[in-house]
Amino acid sequence: MGIVGFVSDYVTDNLGSRKKKRKPNQTVEIKVKMDCDGCERRIKNAVSSVKGVKSVKVDRKQSKVTVNGYAEATKVLKKVESTGKKAELWPYVPYNSVAYPYVPQAYDKKAPPGYVKKAPQALPVDEALDQRLTMMFSDENPNACSIM
Repeated sequence: MGIVGFVSDYVTDNLGSRKKKRKPNQTVEIKVKMDCDGCERRIKNAVSSVKGVKSVKVDRKQSKVTVNGYAEATKVLKKVESTGKKAELWPYVPYNSVAYPYVPQAYDKKAPPGYVKKAPQALPVDEALDQRLTMMFSDENPNACSIM
């Protein structure tokens, strides 16, 4: 293989690594209050002009904008805010995926139907389940006999 093979391998390795790495395809969900068709159209046009955006879906009823593509969430959020609307990343999770949906930080009357706010107290902790199971069969637990 000699010097020619070494030089060709060196050139292909070094030039090949200088290619731009593409960001992963992701979905960005943003909460934006929209009142009319004009607001919806203005936001959709602004977001679709961001480099890397593949598709934009606007749901005025839920005040939600869903963006698919290679764009970063911060850039999309800034572009939506440049239209004059107050925007934030989607703060809600589905009601079924939360262990404690009525924790004061999680329950929100403004949330769309079937959603609650993403709060750390609402999400289940793995240690709590283990502790409950070990206490269930403990001699110190007065209700342990009802299970056995």
